[in-house]
Amino acid sequence: MNTSSSAAIVIRRLSSVDWPQAFCVISELRKLEEAEFLRRTLRQSYSGYELVGAFRGSELIGVLGMRPVHTLARGAYLHIDDLVVAAEARGSGAGHALMEYAEADARAREMSTVFLDARPEAVAFYESRNFVLHPAPSMKKVL
Repeated sequence: MNTSSSAAIVIRRLSSVDWPQAFCVISELRKLEEAEFLRRTLRQSYSGYELVGAFRGSELIGVLGMRPVHTLARGAYLHIDDLVVAAEARGSGAGHALMEYAEADARAREMSTVFLDARPEAVAFYESRNFVLHPAPSMKKVL
């Protein structure tokens, strides 16, 4: 892996041909087999889910998964489902660049809010981007 921190980070939407490369990064966060990752990503893409990559040169070092959502309770907003930067590239600015991209994308869609679920160890990162804990608890029932 190229560890030069001076190389510019380029952010771009990923096409389906990039998804296998994205799996290598996403697998650090999501414990899925590659075939299942590809199936889920394709299925989610039908509802607007997109993968965005952070590149240093030709090397993919970070991936963000996002989707537009429209609900009666919250109106239109962008939901970030996945954000991961390769372990050896953390601290490179890739996470911040991906978040800036998502926020700009939300504004371009005339959405005023970005929601995400955060693991406890990632809360400080999101707070540094001015995210605040949402008071509504998430609930689930496994069937």
